[in-house]
Amino acid sequence: MKNTCTMLGLGLLLVACGGEKSEYDKYYESDYEADTTQITGPVPQAGGEQVQMDKGAKLISLSDCLACHRENEKLVGPAYVDVANKYESNDKNIDYLAGKIIEGGSGVWGEVPMTPHPNISQEDAREMARYILTLRDQ
Repeated sequence: MKNTCTMLGLGLLLVACGGEKSEYDKYYESDYEADTTQITGPVPQAGGEQVQMDKGAKLISLSDCLACHRENEKLVGPAYVDVANKYESNDKNIDYLAGKIIEGGSGVWGEVPMTPHPNISQEDAREMARYILTLRDQ
């Protein structure tokens, strides 16, 4: 009887813990087609000139992001390099990360919630996310 109760308890625990999809997985349940264009380094602009992608870095430095994040080391939140290595650089992930910057959230990198930043525009949040994704494999 004791073994039966133990097995039943373990089975219920596995069912309770194993079926929930992460917020990121739920985001990707919508129609997704990977854009494999990597967003790194200089970006060609109209007129053929090259502009370094530093707008996102500047926006980050002017915000409160550095209170919880560092480029190469975990602080309260993940290091930007870790974020870049987790997410492929494509439009879908840029939109996802921009949404996380604006709306905040928790559960992807642990239970400590990320503070929402509703005053950051969608385009600025996208620039910040683009910059973070350029840090892949540093």
